[in-house]
Amino acid sequence: MMGFSAKQVQALKRDIDHRNIRTREAHGRELSYIAGWYAIAEANRIFGFDGWNRETVESKCVLTRENRGTFVAVYIAKVRITVQAAGRIIIREGHGSGEGRGTSPGEVHDIALKAAETDATKRALATFGKPFGLALYGSGKTAPFPKTSTPEPKPAELGQDVRFARDDTTPIPRPSRYYGRRQDLVTHDRAQARRQLGVLPSADTSIVPPTPDSLPGRIDKSVLTIGEPKRLRDKAHLRFVASHPCLVCGRQPSDPHHLQFAQPRALGLKVSDEFTVPLCRGHHRQLHQAGDEVAWWGDLKISPMEIAKGLWGESRAKLFPTRAQSSQQKVSTDSIDVP
Repeated sequence: MMGFSAKQVQALKRDIDHRNIRTREAHGRELSYIAGWYAIAEANRIFGFDGWNRETVESKCVLTRENRGTFVAVYIAKVRITVQAAGRIIIREGHGSGEGRGTSPGEVHDIALKAAETDATKRALATFGKPFGLALYGSGKTAPFPKTSTPEPKPAELGQDVRFARDDTTPIPRPSRYYGRRQDLVTHDRAQARRQLGVLPSADTSIVPPTPDSLPGRIDKSVLTIGEPKRLRDKAHLRFVASHPCLVCGRQPSDPHHLQFAQPRALGLKVSDEFTVPLCRGHHRQLHQAGDEVAWWGDLKISPMEIAKGLWGESRAKLFPTRAQSSQQKVSTDSIDVP
């Protein structure tokens, strides 16, 4: 018989908040997951701080490798979750894996072991229900959040501001890096309503749609006093690069490989998506194991930067033909000799 209280059962049946789901790209695919700290926080909230326990039953290093000063380690771990519920003890177990890369062997093994234990913990907790991301293991996605309809604004007198009444049931996300973009969208909706009332002139529909590197709410850090390189993110371009054959052997399918030497390194950030080239799975793995990427490309006598720039220009022309055509017309006009 189940030992959980009615309040705990209700909490275990509740869907996970979509704002706590994160996404990352792996081999050209988008994966959804929850952070390890969030899973532990949910366990503390539902079971109580002293109502459950986590134990690493087994951990094993299955791969360790060193190549030109770069170390790689892969661990697997087995974690046991013990929950006390109304005098009963419930035990669940989960397996996980983790990988670590770097120049320090001790740090690499520590990162890989922690990642494996965290992965095993999340899988063990997922067996308790939806708050721990159980639905994400089925399809990798979560159900879309239901949209609430916004009432249309009533006609107002000329020159008066039109204000929207927010529904009390509409969820307001916590402040995050998307807050500026949300404010820009609200401002855009208000301006559009005022145009319909004749307060503002109609917008020019010939404007080219914004590219991923010019979305509202983003700060261009490259123009600061101490500038940072732009790191553009464009999933359509990654799919375009993956549709090409491997640069080395010509096989397909391919993975969009980011040229690590194209921009300065940053903690947890890849280089810009404009510096990607297609590689098959075998050569992609071989390149990451080589360590010195510049020497690896030099041995093959391939110039990846030129190829990446060409693919970027080609995808821009396909995704935004109007902008590409206008730029070509500008170049042709500038090349005319004026007597």
